[in-house]
Amino acid sequence: PMPHLEFHGKQSVYAHHLSVPYRTLDIVRNKSILPRGAAAEEGNLIVHGDNLHALKALMPRYAGRVNCIYIDPPYNTGKEGWCYNDNVNSGLMQRWLQENGAVDGEDEERHEKWLCMMWPRLQLLHELLTEDGVIFISIDDHEQHRLRMMMDDIFGEENFRNTLIVKRGAKNVQSQFETIDRLNYGHEYIHVYTKDPEFRFQQFREATEEKRGGSWNNHWRGTDRPTMRYEIFGITPEHGQWRWSQQQSAKAIENYKRMLEELGKNEKTITQEEIDSWFESQEDENLKMLRLSQTGKPEHYVPPSNGHIISSLWTDISSGSGGVVDKLLETRRAFDNPKRVELIKRIVNFSCGNNLNAIVLDSFAGSGTTAHAVLELNKEDGGNRKFILVECEDYADEITAERVRRVINGVPNAKNGTLKAGLGGTFAFCKLGRELDIEKILTGEDLPDYDALARHVSYTATGAALESIESGADHFFGENATHRMHMIYRPDVDFLCSNESAITRELAQRIGAAAKKAGKTALVFAPWKFISQKELTQNGVTFCQLPYAIHRMFGNSLGE
Repeated sequence: PMPHLEFHGKQSVYAHHLSVPYRTLDIVRNKSILPRGAAAEEGNLIVHGDNLHALKALMPRYAGRVNCIYIDPPYNTGKEGWCYNDNVNSGLMQRWLQENGAVDGEDEERHEKWLCMMWPRLQLLHELLTEDGVIFISIDDHEQHRLRMMMDDIFGEENFRNTLIVKRGAKNVQSQFETIDRLNYGHEYIHVYTKDPEFRFQQFREATEEKRGGSWNNHWRGTDRPTMRYEIFGITPEHGQWRWSQQQSAKAIENYKRMLEELGKNEKTITQEEIDSWFESQEDENLKMLRLSQTGKPEHYVPPSNGHIISSLWTDISSGSGGVVDKLLETRRAFDNPKRVELIKRIVNFSCGNNLNAIVLDSFAGSGTTAHAVLELNKEDGGNRKFILVECEDYADEITAERVRRVINGVPNAKNGTLKAGLGGTFAFCKLGRELDIEKILTGEDLPDYDALARHVSYTATGAALESIESGADHFFGENATHRMHMIYRPDVDFLCSNESAITRELAQRIGAAAKKAGKTALVFAPWKFISQKELTQNGVTFCQLPYAIHRMFGNSLGE
């Protein structure tokens, strides 16, 4: 068997993420920039609250839907004074943790407390990630080796992809050590894990010494930008785009003319086979940047399998960005050592570069760099990526969200013209609301709205989140690859106690027929049933009684 990381408190927190209650996410409208005519919850989110509870609250809507996760948790240097305040139901654990006590350099058990804090959060992050998703975690020497072992436990050693080495800012390096009892270091780490060992990163070209237009931000992402459609050899694309800007294409055009001269052809007489053969015979990557198809229509040349994945040594970019937040917020000392926007942009491009609808999550949001990076990428290529930020500290509104508001609306003192004009976008600022206690539904103590309960029961029963809640015939609210789901419910005690809230024979027959036509099984949530279980089974209907039979059904009646 493979070795596992053991630490004081592991048994108490091993399944703690399962006992964390579901809570609602309540939008604070006067702190948000909300879209018009669209569901705010489906757009960008900034959540203020404990990130363990916030991650659990995101599950019914986002489980298995997040494409890229970046987190920058406390490095546990002994100088941060962070608090462990998770409510773990163990008397021994409570006494050991010294609940709400700051964790500092004098705490001999700070490493165990850090691991206890990270374990349930990483478990929930694993559930939120898509099967082809990637998680990046910044860390330094204080905990990087323990984090690596913990990630092996949770994500699987086979899903470890590498550890990126990222340069620190000079100021950050100088502040790390006040003595010379050990070698100073000018770097930190980013552990990279996937969820599927078969996942393969896309191939990208690394930046060259000439830095052709900053190739990190100009690699092919399948975009459709009008500014990248210009005339080459009398051809202007109506759709799609050239791979490079007009200025960057100058060298490629010279190389293309060289090909025509060497082959004694022109753009009308050359064949596609001749073009492919000539490009593939060249060793100079510059010669492969541009080609035309036989029909005279532009093609975007994507490097073949001899391309290479980016290096794990990122010495061309530093992790920190100095006083950028101070400049954005027009104040001093607003936030120490914020992450650099360019770093997060590179991470998002690397993990999901051609997915312009990717969802990016940062549950240790800090100053909001991840949101800034996502908005900047969308502005550059017209993408529709979404960000979800979670910040537990009191500055979630005045720093995290305020930075996002300013980059959306425009920063008057910015030197960059695009940032000065504003990147555009919207977001909903949320706080954690009440617990969604399924056992209190029928007593009338807690009656969530239909949408919230539908998301909760579908996720709890199947382990997968629905992208949207529908309002169909016979109480239909959504479906996945194998099941159509219905729920008979209103947030009204009289209705829930009445015969109207029961599934009847006629209703079961209609629901079962629709499911059979779709080649699926029907799953019905309701307080009561006026039909035998045998008849329900004959109609292809699985009944889950509210609130008692709401549980994960993998390996049970729903199968794997």
